[in-house]
Amino acid sequence: MRTTDLSNKIARRIAQEILSGALEAGSHIVTQSIANNYQVSRTPVRDALITLEQANILTRIPNRGYFVPERINRSSIEEFADEQDTDSNVYQQFAEDWLTDILPEIVTEQSLRQRYSLTKSGTQELLSRATREGWVEPKDGYGWKLLPVAKTAEAFDEIYQFRMAIEPAAMLEPSFEVDRKVLDDLKRTQDGMLEDDLSKIPGEVLLRNGSEFHEEIIRLSGNPFFLMALQRVNRMRRLMEYRAEINHERIVEQCSDHLEIINLLERGEIADASYLMRRHLSGALKRKSPIAWNWSDAKKDERIKV
Repeated sequence: MRTTDLSNKIARRIAQEILSGALEAGSHIVTQSIANNYQVSRTPVRDALITLEQANILTRIPNRGYFVPERINRSSIEEFADEQDTDSNVYQQFAEDWLTDILPEIVTEQSLRQRYSLTKSGTQELLSRATREGWVEPKDGYGWKLLPVAKTAEAFDEIYQFRMAIEPAAMLEPSFEVDRKVLDDLKRTQDGMLEDDLSKIPGEVLLRNGSEFHEEIIRLSGNPFFLMALQRVNRMRRLMEYRAEINHERIVEQCSDHLEIINLLERGEIADASYLMRRHLSGALKRKSPIAWNWSDAKKDERIKV
């Protein structure tokens, strides 16, 4: 991908995070942290920050760096964040084609270029993102292999059953340690979504904020294998949730549960937080289960209620 394309994508992502509340007024935007999050070099991040400054979305203070203004111009940010993102649309179609068995298990860059009308660099970025999300890997010799993901109702339910087993248990580990800064950051994001107009926040951002909440909580267990397992299954279910019709009432309920879990952890009531986590996941399974929506008999254009 050309640097300008990548920097524009990063700029849109930062704008979306400001809208969602993940980045609040006055936040310092650290170039290296953004580069680490997106697994890129500092150059496209710097270009993205310059773009956001020129759009009056970020403020630059000499010798200190970039900051979210104290007075956020939401209309400007919404206009910027809503710009057409062709790369994202192509990625969604790529994922949809794999979920619905339109694509074979082995694909080549040339076949993808032709199918989605991409440039060579665009094809490489498409595969790079899918690789980062855990459902594509390079094949020995030539081509790319599309990996098994939660493509069936049964697999989707099994993932939630697995999460119900590991997430509450991780919170009861002797090594589990509350980190106030982590909880403050998570609370700010969840509060930001509740205070915002959810219909204006891209579905990908809503789903990412939910996944990050659970991954940051399980990270507090101090056991990296709990985190690795959760990240793996989150990647496997992500494609199916990309197809979802976002139910904003459910998002409000989800955020409220998340905030209640945070409050319990802040008070040191770990066992109660663990119990609530299991109840929260059980409720999510009932709401999201494709089985409840006759997934096996569903037509391609039907959607899960998230």
